[in-house]
Amino acid sequence: MRHKALRDQVIIITGASSGIGLTTARMAAQRGARVVLAARSTDVLARVVSEIEAEGGHAVAVTADVGRRDDVQAIADEARASFGGFDTWVNVAGLTVYGPLSAIDYADHERLIQTNLWGTVNGSLVAVEHLRRHGGALINVGSVASDLAFPFQGLYATSKHAVKGFTDTLRMELIAEGAPVSVTLVKPTSIDTPLPNRARNYMDREPTLPPPIYPPSEVANAILHAAVHPQRDIFVGGAGKMFVMGKEFVPGAYDELAPAIIALQKRSETPRNPTGALHAPVQAGAERGDPPIYVMRTSAYTRATLHPLTTLSIAAGLATVTALVLGRRAKRPL
Repeated sequence: MRHKALRDQVIIITGASSGIGLTTARMAAQRGARVVLAARSTDVLARVVSEIEAEGGHAVAVTADVGRRDDVQAIADEARASFGGFDTWVNVAGLTVYGPLSAIDYADHERLIQTNLWGTVNGSLVAVEHLRRHGGALINVGSVASDLAFPFQGLYATSKHAVKGFTDTLRMELIAEGAPVSVTLVKPTSIDTPLPNRARNYMDREPTLPPPIYPPSEVANAILHAAVHPQRDIFVGGAGKMFVMGKEFVPGAYDELAPAIIALQKRSETPRNPTGALHAPVQAGAERGDPPIYVMRTSAYTRATLHPLTTLSIAAGLATVTALVLGRRAKRPL
């Protein structure tokens, strides 16, 4: 399945007021797409729309809480009213909570699942209602936590496991009915966004993400690639793929890493804003966070997986050269 060029698309992006969503919105507009931005932060969205239009782009904003089905329906309605419909829907909105599962208030558990899981379910079902008639792409942003557990981010990992199960099931049902809709799950590793700064935090230290950390532009690039050239799933960050493969082979060994994983999620400082943005928007408007360690510039692994034929050609070429060299050596007299 191949979709329209980005410059001919209307793209809806939830969670567009910060992090991956904001980066994706700006990148999509720069590449010529018309964008519909959705988030809870009205003022931030208005500023981003103004920036995009000042640069010659086309954008509209919808204030929405993706955990509410009516709000999500309003996003689709605005896309139809402003641009006549949409071609790609990207579910990015998500939050996290740091702390042991037993210490977290039920209301915080509930709110996280409402945003991360039900926000994705709501967005996907509303999107597919339109896309199954007109064709296009549904792209859900999961996480490496869709395949791995993270102690002290237990409900986040739970929600992302659920997002994977939902996305895979929806994809199969659309295939069964022959719908012209591609479904992609993007699974970022640690990404330099404000996610830790905006988290609900029960720890005694400011939270951070375990290394290595990649820039949000790598995720945005993968999302927009999938909008034109669909792929089933995309890992952003080779380290994430490596950890998932390792866990599949030796799950018990991964479990034993729990103390180290917890330690890697703590900075040395005391918490800055432990309430975070779980129940109300705060600190929106930034694409990146302030991790205390080096951030990778790109992910060579991800770039390669976006162009599998090129990668296979290079691998085949190397294999041919290797076979020729070995063949010549074998023919040499002893």
